[in-house]
Parts: sequence; structure tokens; C-alpha cells
Amino acid sequence: MRYALGLEYDGAGFFGWQRQSEAASVQSSVERALSVVADHPLTVICAGRTDTGVHARGQVVHFDSAAERTTRQWMLGINSNLPAAVRVVWIRPVDDSFHARFGAYSRSYRYSIMNRWVKPAIGAAYYGWCREDLDEGRMHVAAQALLGRHDFSAFRSAGCSAQHATREVTAISVQRRQDLVEIDITANAFLYHMVRNIVGSLLTVGRGEQSIQWFSDILQGRDRKLAGVTAEAQGLCFMQVRYDAKYGLPEQAVAFPFAPPGERE
Repeated sequence: MRYALGLEYDGAGFFGWQRQSEAASVQSSVERALSVVADHPLTVICAGRTDTGVHARGQVVHFDSAAERTTRQWMLGINSNLPAAVRVVWIRPVDDSFHARFGAYSRSYRYSIMNRWVKPAIGAAYYGWCREDLDEGRMHVAAQALLGRHDFSAFRSAGCSAQHATREVTAISVQRRQDLVEIDITANAFLYHMVRNIVGSLLTVGRGEQSIQWFSDILQGRDRKLAGVTAEAQGLCFMQVRYDAKYGLPEQAVAFPFAPPGERE
């Protein structure tokens, strides 16, 4: 039987999602908890790997097990064996065609920036920080150049293993709530450090150091060396993944019926 899981986690205490031999990872924590409940070793596949310090509110994974457990038994058992920084928020049986990574229609991230003179003391692990005044309106206008299907080489970090840099961004916005500036972006898939590199360049525009046209030119130029620096990890949160409605997942994980599958990476 195949199951899909919805996860949330605080990434501050982990060296990213991916299993590592000598460091704490979210994947290892989830697999250990699942294996205890199933009474046999299990491996999980996630929708998108997150880096050290990156959080998730809507990560989705799948696993296979012949163990006979109710949804309640899975939920209670897994959560009681997870560290406090990781929780399963839903679980659903799915057919074998479901794949957390390759079946995803879209993925959404949010980057949160505390924009004030003083660095935050409360919740510092969840915000990027910018001392200089940011013009979120300029950032939002500049960001609209990313909409559509483009080669995102300008925002692709070294070490990216993707076969190509073409991705499709379907939504991006920059909004302010008092001292908090939030950048939300949805795409069919993302390159290594793509969101953090985009944020680093938008910050340059928001501080008035570069023009709106510069940001568009960076995208078209496809040269990572000309773009802004990579934004720090802790401000980033993996918010949501969407799938075909046929799998019966919770509403927040269901794509619109007409949404086409994209680059499934």
C-alpha cells in the first residue's frame, strides 16, 4: 500500500531534508519514526528537498508499506516517534501511480524578511533580515518579469544537478505587513537555491541599488555572476505542493483541475 504524508517542520535544527550519515536530517527522522510504526525499514520520497535551516509547512512525501494500520494509528504512532520539530499533519492512502516528486503540479515557497533597523530577537530562525528600508512595490514590479517559462540560469547555484534550467513561474508577489516583507513564489519546479538567489536580487532592487529593468536584464542574461547574492536560508519556507485531485489529498494539496503537469523535478 502506498501512502502520502503531509509534513511541517522547523528546519533550524536539521542539516536539510536529505538523509546524511553523520548529521541530523528531516528525512532520517521521518524514516526512523515510520519504521517503528510499520515494524520494518521504510524509505520516503519527498516533493522537494530543502536545505539546512529551511522550514516547511506543506512538504509532501510518499512511502510504501504492507503494514496494516489505520490512519489514526499511523498519525499517532509517527508523531510520537518524531522529534518535536517535525510533525505529520495528514496522511492518505493513495494508489501506486502517486509520486510525491514526479507527480507534483506545482510547488510554492515563501521568503520572509524582517525589515527594520534592529535584528529580531524573537523568531530570528524564521526571518531573513534587512536593515535598510525596502521598497516592496519596486520589488513586486520587478518580480513580475519571472512569470512564465524561462531559462533561470541567472538564479541557479553551482552544484545544481538539474538537466536544464527551464522552469515555469505561475505566481509571484511581494507584500508588506508592517516590518515584515513576504515574497511568495509558485512554479512547476525549482532549481538549487533558485528562490534564495531570486530574493537576493530583489533585495538589491528594493534597496534602490539596482533598477527594475536590471532585474529583468539579469533573467535574460542567464549569468549567475551578475545577479545578487544568495539570501540566507532561515527566511525560506516550503509552503505547498499541489497534485491531481484524483488522489483525494487534502484541499491545500489539490491542484485546479485544469492545471497541467510541468517539469516534474
